[in-house]
Amino acid sequence: MKKLTIIGLGPGSKEYLTIGAMEKMKSSSMIYLRTSMHPVVDYLKLQGIVYESFDDVYESQKSFDDVYETIVGRIIDLLKEKDVVYGVPGSPFVAEVTVQLLLERAEKLGFTIEFIPSVSFVEAILHALRKDPIKGLKIIDGLALEHQSPDVQTDVIVTQVYNKFVASEIKLKLMEYYKDEHPIVVIRAAGIPDEEKIENIMLYELDRIEWLDYLTSIYIPKIGDNTLKVYTMKDLLKIMKKLRGKDGCPWDKEQTHASLKPYVIEEAYEVLEALDKQDMVLLQEELGDLLLQVVFHSQIASEFGDFDISDVITGICRKLIDRHPHVFAELHVDSTSGVIKNWEEIKRKEKNEKTYTESLKRIPKALPALMKSYKVQEKAAKVGFDWDDVGDAIKKVREELEELLEVYNTDKYDQITEEVGDLIFAVVNVARFLKVDPEMALNKTIQKFIDRFEFIEMTAQNDGRKLEEMSLNEMDELWNLAKIHKNKKKDKKYY
Repeated sequence: MKKLTIIGLGPGSKEYLTIGAMEKMKSSSMIYLRTSMHPVVDYLKLQGIVYESFDDVYESQKSFDDVYETIVGRIIDLLKEKDVVYGVPGSPFVAEVTVQLLLERAEKLGFTIEFIPSVSFVEAILHALRKDPIKGLKIIDGLALEHQSPDVQTDVIVTQVYNKFVASEIKLKLMEYYKDEHPIVVIRAAGIPDEEKIENIMLYELDRIEWLDYLTSIYIPKIGDNTLKVYTMKDLLKIMKKLRGKDGCPWDKEQTHASLKPYVIEEAYEVLEALDKQDMVLLQEELGDLLLQVVFHSQIASEFGDFDISDVITGICRKLIDRHPHVFAELHVDSTSGVIKNWEEIKRKEKNEKTYTESLKRIPKALPALMKSYKVQEKAAKVGFDWDDVGDAIKKVREELEELLEVYNTDKYDQITEEVGDLIFAVVNVARFLKVDPEMALNKTIQKFIDRFEFIEMTAQNDGRKLEEMSLNEMDELWNLAKIHKNKKKDKKYY
């Protein structure tokens, strides 16, 4: 393999060409350009520099990835026969995929690469806008916003705003982070005399610009803390740290893992209540409150050097990847039951559980008893410790009821407690067979009881009566009337 020299052609104006780049091109018999669609190429012609371009590849390939791979393949073929001088727009190390691919191939194939320094389009943009990036600047690819995101608290340059269609896609994505009226600067051909265009507009106007092309980028000034359209996880962590800091909130500074325990449970149940109400506005708020508990505990832990939020996020990401080998690896699973079975097997390996009893003991003791009993039965059933059908489970309910009836009228309180527990456990087993969540079922019944009791009380008050003055039969009649007047509106379907 011969030697490869890579030259940056600068952002477009001949003034940005380095002396080293010009000397190398003038001393070479042939220059290979990634594309001749670059303003400086006309100047190269005037200087008598002979070149060939890979423009034909753009016409023959379906995607940019294919274009770049094909160009790199051609360059490697040329290197088998001779030294190659390869010219790319801007700087070789700014938004130049072919250079990164060539570096990878050089390591594998063993050929050498020499780079001749040059100016990138970033310097040209900053020069045109009279901006200093020292306080922060993020550069993102406008064609890769599914994988890259702006940082609204620093200045941002978005590259490759090729046309109005691409601009429209970029605009919609950016509107997730910025207000529609956020000011932006559209820059075309930065640093090229007589071609440079700069226009200050609002974000929502981006795809209305007629002169967008391959030389166009946009500059987005940062947003101040008080004018954010959306906050990020980074902002939440910053706020939490300040609340716990020297000049923070006295209450927040006093909290510990132990003192916050009730709030974790409370917020989780408020999320469930929002789900039951199918209230999406309330759900958004309650999920935020629950997230605060995660951040709060992570901040406390970080202060003691135990872990921080990055460890929490890394842990759950690894867990999701490890427990979904059918998505992130080669394992084939074709059903939900297969996924659940595999998930449990992976969990047992992670926890180093050698017996099934260990998996039963792993169920959190703090869970509500109905939920915990459901999970215990579910795990036991997976190894075959289960009734054949729901009929057998119902027989067990009758059996447990009979055992309770035998002792309920005695003074054997411990035995009565045990039999009541056995009866409830058996009822949960029936619910499991019927695929009914007993916790949700009981909560619905509790709410139904409250609604009907309210009907009894309101009806009595309308008749000028007090509940404590009514007989049980009278209240029972109103109870039955409440059934007739129950709300018949259909539930909204959100999920």
